[in-house]
Amino acid sequence: MTEKYDLILASASPRRKELLSQIGVKFTVLPVDICEDVRNNENPTDYVLRLAIEKAQNSYQNSDGKLPVLGSDTTVVFDGEILGKPSGETEAIETLMKLSGGHHEVLTAVAVVNAEQTLYSVVKTAVKFKTLTKEMCKKYWMTGEPADKAGSYGIQGLGAVFVEGIQGSYSSVVGLPLCETAALLEQAGVEIWHKDLV
Repeated sequence: MTEKYDLILASASPRRKELLSQIGVKFTVLPVDICEDVRNNENPTDYVLRLAIEKAQNSYQNSDGKLPVLGSDTTVVFDGEILGKPSGETEAIETLMKLSGGHHEVLTAVAVVNAEQTLYSVVKTAVKFKTLTKEMCKKYWMTGEPADKAGSYGIQGLGAVFVEGIQGSYSSVVGLPLCETAALLEQAGVEIWHKDLV
């Protein structure tokens, strides 16, 4: 007997899978690869929302169209600049030193696409970093954690030691704002707290 799902997640991110599971959603995964380059004069909110919608739409087009699809994207913004995933050690250390001792914003967009509609939300969270040294950043890079993270750190992992405080949604900084995601899923008719999972 094949398992029945309520949703497709357009992401291979283990963090997003874990967060969706946390709220009792029955989902399967159909990730997509899209170009994540920033367009000319594109502001951070438009950028992160465009990527979330494109991921959801592309995954929906690759599916049989029977289930809604959730796409999400997270970016780190410092002084208006979008800080994506680092290209290597040098960029990761430069990024972390920019964030050192100050505040930055984490933007996560969520989009839910089905045959009738595209629902979406963008959540902004302010994050305060402690003062870092280059040696600390280099040691962190050697753990391997920053390589695939927007802003070169993971709040849910080893990078948590850099974070003095946040204003907003913790789960959004991890990669999926659960309060807003649950609201979108309920609008799309997707059950949270599924009886088989909680």
